[in-house]
Formats: sequence, C-alpha cells, structure tokens
Amino acid sequence: MTSRQLWIIRHGATEWALQGRHTGSTDLPLLPQGEKEAKALAPVLKGVRFAAVLSSPLQRAMRTCALAELEMPAEILPELIEWNYGNYEGITTAEIRQTVPEWTIWDQGCPGGENATAVQDRCERIIQHALGISNKGDIVLFAHGHILRALTGTWLGLGAAAGRLFRLDTGSICILGFEREQRVITRWNALCTGKF
Repeated sequence: MTSRQLWIIRHGATEWALQGRHTGSTDLPLLPQGEKEAKALAPVLKGVRFAAVLSSPLQRAMRTCALAELEMPAEILPELIEWNYGNYEGITTAEIRQTVPEWTIWDQGCPGGENATAVQDRCERIIQHALGISNKGDIVLFAHGHILRALTGTWLGLGAAAGRLFRLDTGSICILGFEREQRVITRWNALCTGKF
C-alpha cells in the first residue's frame, strides 16, 4: 500500500531522557514536561483518522498516546519496545566511553542486550505489520528514540544503524511515506509548539 504513511511519535520527556541515560525496559513515567509535550500532540492529531494506533508496552509511550486523545484505542505492539541496552541500561554514553572509547550503539550494540542487526529484524517486523493492516489509512506509532530512529533507517533501506543520522526529540512527530513507490521521509522531528 504505497499511499500509507507511518506517523511515528516519540514519547514525552522522562527523567532519564533528559539526563541522557539509556532507558530501555526501565518503565519510567513521564515528567510534567513530558505530559505537556504529549498534550500538545492532541490539537495536531485531532481529526486525523488513522487505520490503526500502535504503541510500545512501556508506560511512557502508552501515556503519551493517551494524552494525544486519538479517536481509537491503541494496539500494544511488543516489537515497539525500546532498544535492549543490556548492561548499559540506565547509564550515559559518556560513562560507557570511559571503558569503551568511541562507543556508539549503532556500531557496537550493547553487551547483554541488542545490536543493530537484531533491532533491524524487529523494525522489519514492525513495518510489515503496519503495512499489512487491512484498514485503509495511515498508521501512528508511539515509541522511543532509538527504536524509531532505527525504524526510519530500516524504512529507507539504509539499515537500522543509519538511525544515527536522525535526531529525534521527545514529544515530536515524524512521518514516513512514499514518493511514487520510493520510501521517503515526509516530515521529521516536528515539535508541537506552534504550527505543525
């Protein structure tokens, strides 16, 4: 279905997101700032009729979705959970680089967690699921920074590791779509602080 777009939305701010700590499966709530970011999505998304709403099972994504006030309930899609940071859960890149200089998640992955190849496999399943939904219309996905960046790289045929090229702020909206039959980015990292 080459007319379908994927709206991808990163959850609102959490304490660890603001601190730069890798937050995979640690189920943190939104901060008041994150709640405000999530509520700002509602007027932008009002009236958009989606074929499906998909969310990570973690509360920061589900709460962002709830505050966006969409017209249909979300389907929890386990594959949308954040990158598994393994031994690096809860620590920052600067802390990791004290023992692994020049470390990046995109190149080395995480000991005890996932690497880019494993995440790309997951992203391909997410895309297949979204494009396979039989209802007509766009799909909206609520999830997390690294998984959504990896999803974008996978969408474009560049691989999950190309997610390094896409900055993604909390509470932002991106749209992945098609130009003719080519997968493209239609909009990126739009913040709902004014005109969308």
